[in-house]
Amino acid sequence: MTVSHANLTKLIEHLRVLTTGLTPPMTETIIEEYGKNPYLILISCLLSLRARDGVTIHICRALFTRIQTPQELCALPLSELETIIYKSGFYKNKARTLRAVSTILIERYKSMVPVTEEELLALPGVGQKTANLVLGLAFDIPAICVDTHVHKLSNQWGLVHTRTADETEKALKKVLPAQYWIEWNRLLVMIGQNKKVLINRHLINQQSLI
Repeated sequence: MTVSHANLTKLIEHLRVLTTGLTPPMTETIIEEYGKNPYLILISCLLSLRARDGVTIHICRALFTRIQTPQELCALPLSELETIIYKSGFYKNKARTLRAVSTILIERYKSMVPVTEEELLALPGVGQKTANLVLGLAFDIPAICVDTHVHKLSNQWGLVHTRTADETEKALKKVLPAQYWIEWNRLLVMIGQNKKVLINRHLINQQSLI
């Protein structure tokens, strides 16, 4: 299926209806439960790397009952931090990354999360996907977070014809109006994560997913 640029607004409206009532992306749940806290959003994104949302959300809840600031995370014994985040996978590396990021925020940014792409990408463990998600969800700065769902569905629907996430981000910026950049990730993640539910409800089919 190919979606023309002229039909983008209709497609987005359709996706909004289609995803109503579905389980939201993990980061959105973090915001609902803890507020728009850039630090907690950043930490949750780092924990979610190479881990499933269903697992990560419980780990975040366990961790955020103990820490809310970079200082509190750095004060947490490393062994205890590793125990809390154990099920996230690669827990030793992630624990060191969380410590390193928190230390940098304290020493360079007065314990605040930086608000530029360049500064975010300079933080340990932060790639383009994480930087864009933090910019969009923590600071409302238009950015397109491209994960597996966004890359696959954007290509499947014919909006872009790309091979990598980086290519997809650049191509989508030429196609999507900036007002939809943040929302695009949310909608496509919900479609991708809930496709079995939607197929069972006969709201989408396996081939087109819309």
